[in-house]
Amino acid sequence: MTQPVAKDAVDRPGTFQLAGEADGAALVFSQPLSFWGGIDAETGEIIDHSHPGLGQNVAGKILVMPSGRGSSSSSSVLAEAIRRGTAPAGILLERPDPILAVGGIVAEFLYDIHMPLVVCDIAGIVSGDRIAIRVGEEGEAIIQKAQ
Repeated sequence: MTQPVAKDAVDRPGTFQLAGEADGAALVFSQPLSFWGGIDAETGEIIDHSHPGLGQNVAGKILVMPSGRGSSSSSSVLAEAIRRGTAPAGILLERPDPILAVGGIVAEFLYDIHMPLVVCDIAGIVSGDRIAIRVGEEGEAIIQKAQ
């Protein structure tokens, strides 16, 4: 279980849905994003015309949002983006998302490429923050401001 943190703090614990380590600039959305019809797997660009992130690119970023947003086909789009190198470096969510987890698991199994998926308090993280996701001593996720 995650502990409450100050709103302006970036350092916080989390729970892995998919373990791994990553560094990158945060790309923060207050609305969930669907990978199916929302992301171009060839480029990493957000193509959902109803999403406020339209035109932004998730490739190599730490994607931060409350949750994923269906459809079940999002898992295949995420797996393909991971394979192509156009996926986020890692994803931070407030709530677990089994669909995104399946996409990451498929990429691990088929391509041996790992993308951390973490459930944590996302309050206080803003787009552009440099974020590092690390594995703690007991296997927990540690989210820190990267140096």
